[in-house]
Amino acid sequence: KKRMSGDERKDNTVVIISRQSKLALVQTEWVRDELKKRWPEIDFVIETTTTQGDKILDVALNKIGDKGLFTKELEVALLNGSAHIAVHSLKDMPTRLPEGLTIGAITKRHDSHDAVVASPLSKDFTLATLPEKSVVGTSSLRRIAQLKRRFPHLEFQSVRGNLATRLRKLDEPGEGEPRFSFIILAQAGLERQGLGERVHEVIDTEISFPAVGQGALAIECREGDERIKEIIQSINDQRTAFCCEAERSMLRSLEGGCQVPVAVYSQIHKSAEEEGRFELALSGRVLSLDGQQLIEAKKSVFLPVSLSSASEEDSDLSFGRKQEVEAVGLARGLGCDVAKELLDNGAKAILDEVYQHNASSQVQ
Repeated sequence: KKRMSGDERKDNTVVIISRQSKLALVQTEWVRDELKKRWPEIDFVIETTTTQGDKILDVALNKIGDKGLFTKELEVALLNGSAHIAVHSLKDMPTRLPEGLTIGAITKRHDSHDAVVASPLSKDFTLATLPEKSVVGTSSLRRIAQLKRRFPHLEFQSVRGNLATRLRKLDEPGEGEPRFSFIILAQAGLERQGLGERVHEVIDTEISFPAVGQGALAIECREGDERIKEIIQSINDQRTAFCCEAERSMLRSLEGGCQVPVAVYSQIHKSAEEEGRFELALSGRVLSLDGQQLIEAKKSVFLPVSLSSASEEDSDLSFGRKQEVEAVGLARGLGCDVAKELLDNGAKAILDEVYQHNASSQVQ
């Protein structure tokens, strides 16, 4: 779509920049619709661009590096003033943002599980019952490492492309393409595109922890743009935001990127010890590429809120501004503590090996 110049814009227009992929547009349109419900007087306009990650589709992600593969071009539009906000899958976002940009809101998390999609010939099997040497498609080192550990009889190969391309490679492989029995995708992405019926098996978190930020959307904006921050804060989900702050803090402290076998699981729940209090629990994993080595750590922290009437499922835990700032600090501290325990227990050697492997196989 044609980019507007600053002069063409009215004060009541907010420009949202998005990737052109179908999933990115579905997510961006959902954000636009939610904002429109709350700010009907504002005209929300979506513009699109293509990122480096969208252009390079024939190479595994860890071989092209992960410095903003799916975010950089959107961030350029924010920094040069041609867009007000960018919508991202939070799991695609580097943990260190360009100077001048910030995450202004994180939306309520969709399901964060990994899911199995089966080929027509493999519908009678599960991951546990697939025949020896069956090929499973995924480009995620995190998924491969965790699934290899639990299902050593399976083989894993990279599968890239948008969702339609991946499903075509699974259902109707072309000449010279691998014959996949299953491919592994995020359940959230399938359901957001109305393809929930393709979920053949939901992978238990005990087997495969999700990626940092999986299932949540991030809305990025310019640091000093208070008007825009106020607008997008209206769809911020505090429970999700606190969990994701802890997860991203852990990954940042590990100095990990998207293309490392680091996995995480977080939740906020009522404390079993202190009635009416809520705990944020964070579990982290670092694995070797073959899944043979696993370092795991788990810690929790009390949140500064006491709501005896709130239910476990109630995502609308209400924090005042002071409590919210304190909770974000506690969440980030929790992430650092879990990362420290992982590093103390041997995660650094594993990560160094992964970085060396990725660097040696990287495409220039």
